[in-house]
Amino acid sequence: MPRKNPPSKNWLHLTKKFVKEWPEVLEGLNFQNLPIKYLNFINITLKNGISMTYDIQQELKKDTQRIVAKRMMRTIESHYTNIVTVDLKFDVERLKKDITQKTDTMLGKIFKK
Repeated sequence: MPRKNPPSKNWLHLTKKFVKEWPEVLEGLNFQNLPIKYLNFINITLKNGISMTYDIQQELKKDTQRIVAKRMMRTIESHYTNIVTVDLKFDVERLKKDITQKTDTMLGKIFKK
C-alpha cells in the first residue's frame, strides 16, 4: 500500500474528539481536514451568549493559510468546553471548481489519446 502524505499545514484539522462530540456540525460531510481557503467564515457561539465570527477570506488577505488555520484551531481549542454551536460556511463553488479541474487534469493524463 502506498504511503499517504500528511495533510498540508494550511489545512484546518478537526480532531477525532471534535468530530465525535460535534457530529451535527459535520453531518453529511466525510472529511477530517480541509484546506482553510475553502471556508468563508466560522461563527462560534459560546455558553455565555458571546458569538465570535471569523471572516476567513478577510483573514487570508492579511495572513497565510497556515497562520489562519493555527489561529482558528487555537480559538476552538481554548473555548472548547464553552462552545454551544459552530457554524461553518464553505465556498462550495470554489471547492467544486477546484475538484473538477484537478479531476479533469488527472483523467486527461490517464486517458491520453
